[in-house]
Amino acid sequence: MFTITIDKECGCFKKSDLENNQSFDNADDALMKATNMVGQMNNDFCQKHDFTLSENGTSFSIAMNAPASSHSGCCGGGHCS
Repeated sequence: MFTITIDKECGCFKKSDLENNQSFDNADDALMKATNMVGQMNNDFCQKHDFTLSENGTSFSIAMNAPASSHSGCCGGGHCS
């Protein structure tokens, strides 16, 4: 079983139709879904954060990071909306 997890759910994620902790039977399906999620999150969310994908065995993890050029005042704690 291959899983996709979101490390920190920001306000935009909570408002979206995306789901955390998804499971897939094969790595290709999980990787394709995780890649699409990261793209949607980076393109459609408020731009206060940047999202990156990492793989560790059967787990795909999407992390939230503050963009390098951001001066939005967001601390990156996942509670900004």
